[in-house]
Amino acid sequence: MKRTNLFKLTLILVVAITTFIAFGCGTSKETSGDDLGDLGSFKVEKSGAVLWGENCARCHNAPDPTAFSDTQWEAIGTHMRVRAGLTAEETNKIVTFLQQSN
Repeated sequence: MKRTNLFKLTLILVVAITTFIAFGCGTSKETSGDDLGDLGSFKVEKSGAVLWGENCARCHNAPDPTAFSDTQWEAIGTHMRVRAGLTAEETNKIVTFLQQSN
């Protein structure tokens, strides 16, 4: 009998917590897509240093920025843009960071 009561209590708590998470964390005002303004296109701007750390170190040890000249960093950036699937903006930020660091 106690085991059944414990099971029921546990079930009630799980349902209550799930309901709270599903509905309790929402806003009280309903919003339509028009009310969101430009939030759909919100994008965090990352610096060249952050992009370099996130992208270059994922496949190999990142070389010292002073290891190559500005011209060499441009060529490396073009090559790695294709290999790493970077956008032109990301590549430009990374190359600029590396050129300013050497």
